[in-house]
Amino acid sequence: MNFDQAMAGRQAMEDAEAQGRVADSLEVRKALMQKFHDGEMTLEEVQSELKRIKRNAKRNGMVTYNQAFLGV
Repeated sequence: MNFDQAMAGRQAMEDAEAQGRVADSLEVRKALMQKFHDGEMTLEEVQSELKRIKRNAKRNGMVTYNQAFLGV
């Protein structure tokens, strides 16, 4: 992956996030980490929740963070 491809992927990811199409967006990840820091969830629970979100993304008509970056 060269620089231009990386920049295009980043732009595609930012666009998808702005449109609300990314299931595991930075906001979702930050919210999960906040629950961890507040003691509401353990690290294992946060990790399993993130996996569940990623697994159900396609079913919910969304894409994952990585898929948005790759343009899939």
